[in-house]
Amino acid sequence: MISNFDVESTLTDRYQTTVPETVRRALNLGKRDKIHYSIRPDGQVMLTRAASEQHDDDPVLMQFLAFLELDIARNPERLQAIDAKLAKRIHSLVGGMDVDLDSALLAEDE
Repeated sequence: MISNFDVESTLTDRYQTTVPETVRRALNLGKRDKIHYSIRPDGQVMLTRAASEQHDDDPVLMQFLAFLELDIARNPERLQAIDAKLAKRIHSLVGGMDVDLDSALLAEDE
């Protein structure tokens, strides 16, 4: 079940604020971590933890993850748990496969 938590903070005269503890815990934020703001056309702003720099070198992956994030935020009712039957089917297709994500692609795969 999805539940919402509403928290507030106040802007100072210099437009600064403290990130509330509940938000820091939800985003697993520590000192010096970066925060990412996504501004939607309807004026809503989504606050997330900024992606770590180790993933920033793959713009296609980051765009795909941003697409997924936006789709999930817009359509949370579409999220479904994977049932045992589907998990078994997935395992039958890919279970036991060895994948080396660091190996180069073959010429015919590029």
